[in-house]
Amino acid sequence: MASGSAAPVSADQSAGAAPKADPPAPGADAKPAADAKPAAKAKPPAPEEQPFERFVPDLLLPAIATECRTYGGPAPELSFLRGPMPVVGSDCWMVEGHLPRERRFWLCFTSPDIQASKTVALAEAGAEPSLLESFLIDERKTTLALLVSRLVQRLNGQKWLGPN
Repeated sequence: MASGSAAPVSADQSAGAAPKADPPAPGADAKPAADAKPAAKAKPPAPEEQPFERFVPDLLLPAIATECRTYGGPAPELSFLRGPMPVVGSDCWMVEGHLPRERRFWLCFTSPDIQASKTVALAEAGAEPSLLESFLIDERKTTLALLVSRLVQRLNGQKWLGPN
């Protein structure tokens, strides 16, 4: 056997490992722009996040009118006001509605916030409301869809909507 001079061998190479690669140049490990994640688009605010004074007249009233019409009857005449709560007379914000045959209803908010405590009052023609009903008391979060569907469901339960 001929003895020759051999290049020095590191411990890693002597075990059969592949030779180490040169370290990357500074900035070389940055990902190309195409691989970068696009910035998350800002989610539009939920309708319920609008100020109460805009939410009710701009979104709630039209939604109630539209949903009532889906039952086949005319849309109620709706107004948004602050005044004495039916039956008890305490100050509140309310949606007051008038349906055919002089039927009336009130959706009352104890404070200007859709998450506040709510009540409903109903009155047939020629009568004053005599009972306040708690409204959506078991819900964690009140949404536009929930307010509309439950109010219209309550009115339809009275047989006040459509051909009932």
